[in-house]
Formats: sequence, structure tokens, C-alpha cells
Amino acid sequence: MGRHVRVAVIGSGFGGLGAAVRLRREGITDFVVLERADSVGGTWRDNSYPGCACDVPSHLYSFSFAPNPDWPRTFSGQPHIRAYLERIADTFGLRPHLRLGHEVLLVRWDSDALHWEIETSRGAFTAEMVVSATGPLSDPKIPGIPGLDRFPGKVFHSARWDHGCDLRGKRVAVIGTGASAIQIVPVIQPEAARLTLFQRTPPWVMPRADREISAAERGLHRALPFTGALRRTLLWGIREAQVQAFTKWPNTLGLVESLARANMAKAVKDPELRARLTPSYRIGCKRILISSTYYPALARPNVDVVASGLAGVRGSTLVAADGTEAEADVIIFGTGFHVTDMPIAERVVGADGTTLAEAWKDGMESLRGATAAGFPNWMTVIGPNTGLGNSSMILMIEAQLNYLADYLRRLDALGTAGGRAALVARPSAVRAWNDRVQERMKRTVWNTGGCTSWYLDENGRNTTIWPGTTTEFRRATRQVDLAEYEVIRPAGHAKGRTAGKETVR
Repeated sequence: MGRHVRVAVIGSGFGGLGAAVRLRREGITDFVVLERADSVGGTWRDNSYPGCACDVPSHLYSFSFAPNPDWPRTFSGQPHIRAYLERIADTFGLRPHLRLGHEVLLVRWDSDALHWEIETSRGAFTAEMVVSATGPLSDPKIPGIPGLDRFPGKVFHSARWDHGCDLRGKRVAVIGTGASAIQIVPVIQPEAARLTLFQRTPPWVMPRADREISAAERGLHRALPFTGALRRTLLWGIREAQVQAFTKWPNTLGLVESLARANMAKAVKDPELRARLTPSYRIGCKRILISSTYYPALARPNVDVVASGLAGVRGSTLVAADGTEAEADVIIFGTGFHVTDMPIAERVVGADGTTLAEAWKDGMESLRGATAAGFPNWMTVIGPNTGLGNSSMILMIEAQLNYLADYLRRLDALGTAGGRAALVARPSAVRAWNDRVQERMKRTVWNTGGCTSWYLDENGRNTTIWPGTTTEFRRATRQVDLAEYEVIRPAGHAKGRTAGKETVR
């Protein structure tokens, strides 16, 4: 059954490369990183659309163990972030572990052998542990629009940008007003003969305080690394303080709303257009977007904003849900990703023959955002309820890597004490953790703000966001509590167990 490794990591974005670095730092070298594409980078490889950049400051959107003193701007663009991840692969000696072009087709737990069987597009593996780092922003979502398959022009998603498509002089329709769309629109607006934006729900947009980082600043961070660390700490501290308003006191966000309204009024003088662009929900309920060019682009004479979602396509005519029609030569979807229904879950078969997707049919649930009942030695990086509404996901990833490291140490200790072993989360522990998370979620702006966002699953449950500070999450994932797990031994273990489970307290 192919090569056996101790750990198989799926994905090579921030989560996957971070896991690989942590494994090496823990002295574990018997692992592979399975990546379906031909290079590393995850979402920062896939999203190469015009204007693609991060909305978290560069010095915070990077690993604490791999600071980059040479970020060119306070908010870096996609090419620089992707280059950073390539350097991570080189600097930490990860290339020999990479298996590029290896799409994971099926992952199945073997209860007799106590390992995972992994089928990929280029061969099979077995692994004692699997770390899924496919990320929530990896599989684009295009809604089912009647007639779309008969549209005579070009159609593509922002995460699969068609760089061969020349937009100059074309009638372009952009569907969606999320983080990608507000970056794309200002760049392509001057090229398009006509740009029609289909807006189902307007976002709150704050100005982008972006600037070039001077050569003197970069030189200081290179010469005195603690200055870069201090800069990161200050950026973190500001966001750590801000999160209290999102999680505990949503009603205090009115001041922030007034700043967002002022930002809009400065660029959009037409009161009718301003009315279409003004959200009716509390700021923060959806992710707050940052741009200083989005509103000015929408105010240009060649731009139309349709305050309704796309409902159908008749030839080259696009029809909105409110009946508005627009002609287009190109349709660009900025409609997000499969976040609350991770596609990898359909390919993972646990101890009882159930897929992870089936186990999560009523909503994603895990223990501390990492492990799932019925799936031994399986860990998700950026799992359920680990997302952030206002800070850097890298902070959450590093916290989960701490949990991964301790998980592997516990397995080592169990193996030393009594032979091969696996750990599986207790259903009661998963329930208890998620009950606490959802109870805290009730008062947050994401649940009380009056919007429907991609944070919510089809049942209206927020399975995406962490309802607290990164400090709290780091504390909750500092170490594995064995009382929350059952230990699985091979059948015929010395204690005579055939079911293979034992309790550790």
C-alpha cells in the first residue's frame, strides 16, 4: 500500500507549510506534504487576480518564527506573500517532503493497522496521522445560475482568473461584493467599456491605510530584529483589543459605522448610489473590507451597481433578481468559497465507515478546532470555529500547531508505555467544546448583527468564527487534555481488548 510515513500533511499554504516546519522542529522528519497543484502557496497561489492583496498588515500576516524584514508595503500584495511562502519551503528544508501534483482522492482509516490509507492522483501512502491543511479558501463556489452554461462569453471565478482574457473595451459583469470583488473592481474599471456590479448585500468598507515601507524601516528591521517583533506585537495588541467589541459589545460599533459612512460620502456624491451602497446591518457582522479605491471606482460613469443578485442568464443578457437587465461579454464571479462544507470532508472515511462530510451533515464540529469524533489521529488546521473577523489567521494556525506538537508527544508517550496507539476525540468532549463556543457566539456581532454571511452554514449556525481573542484560543490549545480522548490499541492488545479502546485520565 505505497510508502508509509508517520505524518501526512494535506495542503501547502500557510497551514500546511507551518505544520511541516513544526514537525521538523519537533524532530520529526518522516512526513510528506501532499499538494494537488504544481507549487506551494495555497490560496496565495490560486488567487492571482488583479489587485489581489491581504487585508491584514504584513508584519502580522507572517509566521512569528520566520519574520520578514523586507515587506515592501504595510499591506502586501499576492506576489510578495506567495514569494514569502516559497522562501519558507526553502529556508526550512521542506522541498524533500513536498509531493506536488498529488491530489488526495480518498483517506480511509484502517482500524486493524491503526493508520490512514491515502489514495492520491499519483500513488498511495499510509500514515499514522493525517493533518488536513486544505484551508477554507481553497475551493471556489460558483452559484447555480439558470442559463449560465449558454452564456456566449467568458466566465470565470476570481480564484481561477483567466489571464488570457483581455477586458479592454468589454462589457464586464462582476458578481458579488466580497473581499475579492472590492480589490478587482478598481483595477479593471478603467479597462472595461462598461462594468456592472451585481450586489446582493453591500459591504461595510473602511479606508485602506496602506503605504510603502521605507528603506530605512526595512534596514532597521534587518539590523535590529526586535524592532520587527515589536511592530508585530503592537499590531497584534490593537486587534486583540478591538475584538472585544465584536464578541462582547456589538452595540459599541456605531462609531466605526459612522467612520465607514464618512468614507463612502467622501467618494460617492450621488445620494441614490450611496443608498444602494449603505448596509442595513451592524458593521462587523460580515467581514469589514478595506479599500480606498472601491467607492471612487463605483462612482465612475462607466459603472452600474445593481442592488440585487444575479438570478438568470439569457444569452448575453444578465437578469437580476429584481428584474434589472444588463448586457455582458465577460462574467467574473467573486462569490467566495466552500467554507462551511469543506470538500476534503467528502473524501475522508473514519473508523465506522462514515465520511467526515456525513458526520458534519448537521454542521461542522470539532474539538478545539482540530480533531473530530470518529476520526482517530486526524487533525484539521483552520478547522471549525477557528476563523477570525478582524485579525491574522496566522496567529490561530500557530496555536493549532502547538496543539499538533503536543498531540504527537502524547502519542509517543502512549507508544512507549504500551505499544502502538491512536487517539480519538470523545463525542462528549466535542459536544461540550462546541456548546461552549456556540453559547459565547450568541452575543457576538456575527450572530446579532442582522446579516447573513459566509460565516454561517445552511442551518444558520456560525461554524467558522472563533468568538474570542487569539490569546484565549492559544491558551485553549496549548496542550492536549487526554481526558477528552479515547486511546485506541490494536486488536489483540496485551490487555485483551478486541474493541481496542481504553480510557486515560
